[in-house]
Parts: sequence; structure tokens; C-alpha cells
Amino acid sequence: MVLTERAPAKVNLSLAVVGRRPDGFHELVSVVAPLSLADTLTWEPATAESLACDDPTVPADGSNLVLKAAAAYRRARPEAPVGRFTLAKRAPHGAGLGGGSSDAAAALRLLDRASGRPMGPDRLRAIAAEVGSDCPLFVDPRPCVLRGRGERVEVLPAEVAAAWSGRRLLLAKPSFGVSTPDAYRWRASRGAYASPVAAEAALALALASGDPASVVALGNDLQDPVFDALPALRKGVERVRDRLGLGLTLTGSGSACFALVGDGVDPDAVRSVLEPDWGGDVWTRLVDLA
Repeated sequence: MVLTERAPAKVNLSLAVVGRRPDGFHELVSVVAPLSLADTLTWEPATAESLACDDPTVPADGSNLVLKAAAAYRRARPEAPVGRFTLAKRAPHGAGLGGGSSDAAAALRLLDRASGRPMGPDRLRAIAAEVGSDCPLFVDPRPCVLRGRGERVEVLPAEVAAAWSGRRLLLAKPSFGVSTPDAYRWRASRGAYASPVAAEAALALALASGDPASVVALGNDLQDPVFDALPALRKGVERVRDRLGLGLTLTGSGSACFALVGDGVDPDAVRSVLEPDWGGDVWTRLVDLA
């Protein structure tokens, strides 16, 4: 028996940081949507649990979120079957695209299927929250609003998902990544946070428009702190804006940026403009909102 799950990447269309929690995490209000870009995770029974990945830069030991998710599932269900995971990596890691978190959620879905007695999405989301803040949204990946530290997931109405599906994005990631704790630490150093009431009101208006561009216009509260700490990111974004007329926005804590685009955008042209500031291994891709 070999089971397979897609693990879609995500984009934070907007991200408001509205406070700091007693546990050290930050309170956020963020609109997230899954992408057509996806890893593939397979599972098959084996005598010992293991992970293999086709990307040699991805750790395949216990530090990988796939195996952490398997351990969390087994704490909830000790009799869960043991097996071998194989990961085909397509979403770049260290990008803010949620690839590792999505892989973890896919592992939970695989083990739930293999158990023969599925717990269902609600229980899996609770287990996923033990693994990482982004993991619960990937249990049933759909456009949603994240609150709290990201563990509170409000799925947006089906008509929103239908209206947004197929909208084209350009993704661009530099040769370097951004540490999520660093991004939030840089934001914390700037002091006052956005008002939760104002953030929710602005979000309601943006969602009512039905256009994801209205949500993107809300911005990302991590962008300026990250760009200030890593000036090459800002320089690349400004160069693309000036030369190609394309406005890139940081997704999540980065380092990837994105733009809603129409037809005729050449990812190779964007890459060539970014390379002087972002390095020779710039990754660009056209993808769709799923």
C-alpha cells in the first residue's frame, strides 16, 4: 500500500501584526491562499519510520517537520502504523511559502488515512498546531484568515475560493532565506503594533470587494522590518518596479515575494533584473491561486 498527498505551498496575501502574546509569539491577522505549486509526499508501510527527499538541502532527520508531525500523530494515536515517507520537493524552503508546514500537514493526512480510523480535520488541526503555527491551515488547504499566532483558521466562503481560483501570481525568491524568528524580532523592535479593530475592519472591506488585489493592498507588516534588515531585498523589489512596472510584496516572513499578474509576464526577465541584488540563484515561477 502506497499513499500519496499533495502539499501545496501558500501565499500570505496580507499580514497584519496586531500585538505580542505572553508566550512570546505575535498576534496576527493574515489572509492566506494555497497555490498550484505543491510538493508531493508519499507513505508506505515499513519496519521503521524514515524520510527521504529528492532535495539534498532539505534535512531528512528528526528536525524535519514531516517526522515531527508523525511523532505528534503517534502521541495522539500510539497504535498508528509506521512507515517510510518520500518527499518530492517543489516549493523552495526558507521562502515563507509554508512548504515545510504543508509537508507536515500532508504527513498527518497520510497517517490518518493509513490508520483506517480517520480522526478528521478538526482533530488533525489540533495536532498540527503542536508541530508549528502554519501547520493547521494546511490540513484542509483553502483560502482562509489566520489569527492568533496562526493556529486559529477561519476558512473563507466557497464563493471567495471560486472567485480567486486561477488568479496568476509571479513568485520570486532570492538565493538567501529569512529566519521567521528574526523577522518577528525585527518587527518587535519597531514598537507599536497595528490596532486589531482597525485591521479587522480593513480586512472586512477588502474581502467584501471580492478581488484578491484589495487584500494584497492591505500590505504585510513584516515587509519594512525585513527589507530594512536585508537591504538587498528592497533594492531588488525597487529595481523590478522601476524596470518592469511590477510591484512585488513580501509573503509571510519571506524571503519570497509575489505579485498578482496578468498575461505576458516573463519570469525569466524578472529573474535577470533581480540577480544583481538577490544573487545568481534567484528562483522565479508563475503559479495560480488554487
